Amino acid sequence: MNPIPPFHLAFPVDDLAAARRFYGELLECAEGRSSDRWIDFDFFGHQIVAHLTDDPGGSSEDSNPVDGHDVPVPHFGVVMAWDRWHRLADRLHAAGVRFIIEPYLRFEGLPGEQATMFLLDPSGNALEFKSFRDADQLFAT
Repeated sequence: MNPIPPFHLAFPVDDLAAARRFYGELLECAEGRSSDRWIDFDFFGHQIVAHLTDDPGGSSEDSNPVDGHDVPVPHFGVVMAWDRWHRLADRLHAAGVRFIIEPYLRFEGLPGEQATMFLLDPSGNALEFKSFRDADQLFAT
């Protein structure tokens, strides 16, 4: 269990089978309860729920500039251990995933230095995976 309480996030998808393949197989998130309209996933210790909808809206075209990249708004993600982040980045590259922002080191040499990458799930939801060599830098300014 995480040292902090897990968060819960429900989000729209337009294809439950594609969500199951992406979150369950590619990202290796264990599946929890499900129905013909939704699936719970263990998203690195947190609970996310993919809800089938006929109008998911896809990802927004809005973005904000961060460290020379256009970061999609909205997005969600997880902060991971350094080694686990690198294993995931390698697995995603090997699977031929198309990144919005390729894995790289953000704010290099500055407070809050972090490894980060952005990608879309099959329904167009933007995801960010990040990691800090020094976990105490999570909220550094």
